[in-house]
Amino acid sequence: MLSGMVVKILSLVLLMAVGIVLILGIGTLFKGGETSKKYSNKLMQLRVLLQFIAIIALVGFAYFFKN
Repeated sequence: MLSGMVVKILSLVLLMAVGIVLILGIGTLFKGGETSKKYSNKLMQLRVLLQFIAIIALVGFAYFFKN
């Protein structure tokens, strides 16, 4: 019971982190200028990394906690 709750919370945290970084990256891209040159690419790279971690975690959760 507790492990199921932890899995749900961790899944939501990972997905929210991806969403936040995506929104920050898009906002930085539209802002333009020096900020865009400095942070836009780094934020999108961080988004890809977080997506990879989230996908691996979700697949792992589905495999180990299937009923």
